[in-house]
Amino acid sequence: MSASLDRRAFLSQSALVAGSLLSAAGVPLAQGAEEGKPARLRPIRLGVSTYSFWQFREQRVEIEDCIEQAARLGFDGVEILQVQMKEESNGYLQQLKRQAFSLGLDLMGFSTHQGFVSPDKAVRKQNIDKTLHSIELAYRLGIPTMRVNTGRWGTTKSFDELMANKGIEPRLEGYTDEQGFTWVIDALERCLAKAEECGVVLGLENHWGLGRDAEGVLRIVHEIDSPWLRVTADTGNFLERQYEQFEQIAPLACLVQAKTYYGGGKWYTLDIDYQKIGAILKKNRYQGYVSLEFEGQEDPATAVPKSLELLRKSLA
Repeated sequence: MSASLDRRAFLSQSALVAGSLLSAAGVPLAQGAEEGKPARLRPIRLGVSTYSFWQFREQRVEIEDCIEQAARLGFDGVEILQVQMKEESNGYLQQLKRQAFSLGLDLMGFSTHQGFVSPDKAVRKQNIDKTLHSIELAYRLGIPTMRVNTGRWGTTKSFDELMANKGIEPRLEGYTDEQGFTWVIDALERCLAKAEECGVVLGLENHWGLGRDAEGVLRIVHEIDSPWLRVTADTGNFLERQYEQFEQIAPLACLVQAKTYYGGGKWYTLDIDYQKIGAILKKNRYQGYVSLEFEGQEDPATAVPKSLELLRKSLA
C-alpha cells in the first residue's frame, strides 16, 4: 500500500473516531457530517427585536438601551429595527457593534421597510436604492440577515383600518396582482448582487401586501431561486390557517420572528402555541435565531422577560 493511501486511511479512521467522541460528549454534529446518521440539532438561540422595547411609541427607545436590556435579561442576540436608529453614520454603527460584542450579544437581524408594489418605475427604483443602502448598513453592523417586504398597494391609507380588514386591501384600479408580483420579483433580483457582495441574506417576511400569505411569499422566493433570498417567518402575521401556513414557509426560514401579546395586542391578539411552533422548526431542522417581537399593551419591562421565559420553555 502506498504512503498516500496509508495517510488517507488514517485520516478517514481518525475522522470517524473523532465523530464518535463528539457525539458521545453531546457536541452537535453538522448536518450531513456522517452520511446516513441524523445530525444533532443545537439549541435554538433567542434574540429580541429592538421594536419590542419601543413599538413606535412617541418617545423613541434608543438602540443602545435596547442592547443593554437584552444583555441584562439574558437574550443571545438583538435584531435592530432600522427606523428606530437615531443616525446611520459609520461611527454610530461601529459603536453599536462594539457594544453588542462587549456584552456577548450577536447583532443577528436587521429589520427594514420597502415597498415595490407600484406601477411607477421611479418609486420602485427609489425603494430598490433604499434597500441597497440598508444592505450596506447591515454589512457594516456585521448582521448576516435582513428583513425585506413586498410592499402593498397602498389603497388603504390608515394602518389601523388595514389591520381591521386583516391586512386585505383593494388593488390599485387598473392593475393586477400578476403585475405586482412582476414588480416585486424584478426589484428583489436587482438587490441580490449587493446582498451577495455584502454577505447579507435577504429574508422576505410574510407581512402584508403580496406577502400576506405563504403562497405569495413562496411564489416570489421560488421564482427568484437564489441562496441570497430566503424567508423571515413571522409567527403573528398569518391570520388564517396559522400553523399550516407557517409550516409551508419554515423550510426556507433564515430568521423566525416570534410575536407575543401580553396585555392584549395593539391591533389583534393571537393565541400562539409555541410548542407547536417549536415542533415545526425541529421537523425542518431549523437552527437559526428566534427573535421576539413583543406587540402587546403591557409594559415591555414586565412583558419582555415573560416572553423570553415562554420562548425558552416552549422552544427548548
